[in-house]
Amino acid sequence: MKAKDLKDKKIEELKGILVEKKRELGELRIQVASNQLKEHRDYRNLKKEIARILTVINSSN
Repeated sequence: MKAKDLKDKKIEELKGILVEKKRELGELRIQVASNQLKEHRDYRNLKKEIARILTVINSSN
């Protein structure tokens, strides 16, 4: 998601998205540990998305 898209959403929606992304991150972390994940780029990109969401949430407070 782009930062522009995130800024248009409400805080409650962003928190819901954040929970989903963190769950996905946990699943990817397990796949990385067991060498099932072929693209480590997905893991890095998901961490960046979480950081974007947190930035938008924190900037609105």
